[in-house]
Amino acid sequence: MKTIIHNEFTKRFGQEGVFYASAGRINLIGEHTDYNGGYVFPGAIDKVIMAEIAPNDTDKVRVYSIDIDEYVEFGLNEEDAPTQSWARYIFGVCREILKRGGSVKGFDAVFAGNVPLGAGLSSSAALESCFAFALNDMFNDNSIDKFELARIGQSTEHNYCGVNCGIMDQFASVMGQKGKLMRLDCRSMEFEYFPFNPEGYELVLLDSAVKHELADSPYNKRRASCERVAKRLGLETLRDATMTMLKAIRTDITAEDYFRAKFVIEEKDRVLAVCDALNAGDYETVGQKMYETHHGLSDDYEVSCEELDFLNDIARECGVTGSRIMGGGFGGCTINLVKKDLLDKFVETAKVKFNEKYGHEPKVYPVVISDGAHKEE
Repeated sequence: MKTIIHNEFTKRFGQEGVFYASAGRINLIGEHTDYNGGYVFPGAIDKVIMAEIAPNDTDKVRVYSIDIDEYVEFGLNEEDAPTQSWARYIFGVCREILKRGGSVKGFDAVFAGNVPLGAGLSSSAALESCFAFALNDMFNDNSIDKFELARIGQSTEHNYCGVNCGIMDQFASVMGQKGKLMRLDCRSMEFEYFPFNPEGYELVLLDSAVKHELADSPYNKRRASCERVAKRLGLETLRDATMTMLKAIRTDITAEDYFRAKFVIEEKDRVLAVCDALNAGDYETVGQKMYETHHGLSDDYEVSCEELDFLNDIARECGVTGSRIMGGGFGGCTINLVKKDLLDKFVETAKVKFNEKYGHEPKVYPVVISDGAHKEE
């Protein structure tokens, strides 16, 4: 990928640049907890967006995307926003740095990536983080701290891409470290690294390649359920709720609201259990909690779908240590923690059975927990 980018860069711009990269991410456990003030548990992965970048002594940004085969040129003022959606991520990062009093001047860039699109690995956050890190290094002497770089990516989504996302994706993409997952407290924004060196195990994603579009907004409905229960309990969010508290008000709330809150409270506890298990090197417990999360997302939160439940069932039948839906639900991937000696059989079985039932194979993405945003040496 580096050679392809460099060849394109020198051909287009006739100069040498500096290479930067930032990663996609997985979330091992902790779904739908971010907007409930709970914990998430992401890590950066070995799938990246990589760019070669150099200042060009103008007030214009000139960028070519190899994967989309599109060239865009834009200025750095608010009215210069490009129409292409991919370019708005880069423009937004420039604008958010400038709004914070940082420096951005004209530059040339060529980028490409191997973060699978639409698989829930957050390619957009990788793109934002790559450019935020690069512009911080190139024009600001790395004076913007890393957490602020993540916020710059999040603000880009909010203000230039129309996505009201949380901070997790950009946080993982910027702050990731090889061999470590991160527990991020979505209320205090405090975070801690935990070792993830599963010797004898592999992490693999199975992408169902389906996305169910639903008539209503399932995300907003679930969020509203959680907020109603928190209010009934006199709490700001469900972060401080317990199952004892929830059971005490069960007759005062709808069954739907009860089960939505039940999932969130139990998921908060599962994240903390996984932290303890990782410190102890106990990957069997990690796997058990992943299965519990899947069933909670399927039965209590009702954000799974037939295809994802089918992949989860195959994982269990094949003796996979842990498996669950990853992401918001209604399609996308399962994330699977698999013993190495079972991996080939599991992947082959999943491909065959899924193809027999749904007419296509799931896409398979092995992932390794890796470094986040960085300058390529």
